[in-house]
Amino acid sequence: AKVIEIAKRLSLRAARGGLGGEKLCQKHQEALKLFCEEEQVPICLVCRESHAHRHHRVVPVEEAAEEQKEELQAHVRILKDRREKLLGMKAAEEGKSL
Repeated sequence: AKVIEIAKRLSLRAARGGLGGEKLCQKHQEALKLFCEEEQVPICLVCRESHAHRHHRVVPVEEAAEEQKEELQAHVRILKDRREKLLGMKAAEEGKSL
């Protein structure tokens, strides 16, 4: 339930950020269009060419967001399955105790 709540909050933040304008790099005041997979942070095009990120794997922010979303959904499915199994076990044990 907590994972789902966090995912919903992230979706709301993304929607607000998308509607209210792009986020800007604090250092260069450029749009954060890329995502550094090494450091797990959004970066601008100028940061991409800087020494700090030059040799890191970088993908477009939209692509990284989609990958993260798919990963979260996979985790949510696993957790839902575990929850269902646990609820079934709980019901079985309660039946035994009666």
